[in-house]
Amino acid sequence: MFKQPIALLFVMFASQLALAQPAIEYEVAITNITPGQSFTPQLVVTHPSSVQLFSLGEAASEPLEYLAESGDVDPAIDALAGVAMDYQKIDTLLGPGETSYATITAHPTRGRLTVAAMMIPTNDSFVALNSVRLPNRGSEVHLVPAYDAGTEYNDQSCANIPGPQCEFVGIGFSEDTGEGYVHIGNGIHELGERDEAGYSLLSPQLYDWRNSVARITVTRK
Repeated sequence: MFKQPIALLFVMFASQLALAQPAIEYEVAITNITPGQSFTPQLVVTHPSSVQLFSLGEAASEPLEYLAESGDVDPAIDALAGVAMDYQKIDTLLGPGETSYATITAHPTRGRLTVAAMMIPTNDSFVALNSVRLPNRGSEVHLVPAYDAGTEYNDQSCANIPGPQCEFVGIGFSEDTGEGYVHIGNGIHELGERDEAGYSLLSPQLYDWRNSVARITVTRK
């Protein structure tokens, strides 16, 4: 889960710091630059600098597991209650070549930005901008890789993948285990057309990617 001890520190000093520095608005533009993946509803959140959605090489939190396997960002929002400076949930599916926008507030000298969404169709891959600095002026562009939550085996079977590409037959959140730690996503591989149960397997020709998978532009307003 998000690191909770810093929530107490944030609450203690939030009122004093808010008086000293007004919140600033930022526009966040998320562009899907994959050829065949879509992004589930996107979480855009500003928060203190010590908060991170994940750390590479470490086990995923339960909120991240829900996000990466089912596209559900509400557990992450709940985990951030009392810590987030601001958050927005972009409640649309973002297809290849499309851009979504959110306006969010933060205190620039002590705030960070996180953006995250599941990639579908995948088992537990997600796109994320993880606790980055906000621009002091103008715009900053981030080319963002795909990550794997390491919480579900990458069988590429529609039995275990939610969303329209799998005709909504897949289970979004499962008890299966994966690699056990968050790592860079390694795409879709050729495993055949169907699994032993008859479920469709993902085609690399349609759904594979090469990092990066998103362009995220952050503009101070």
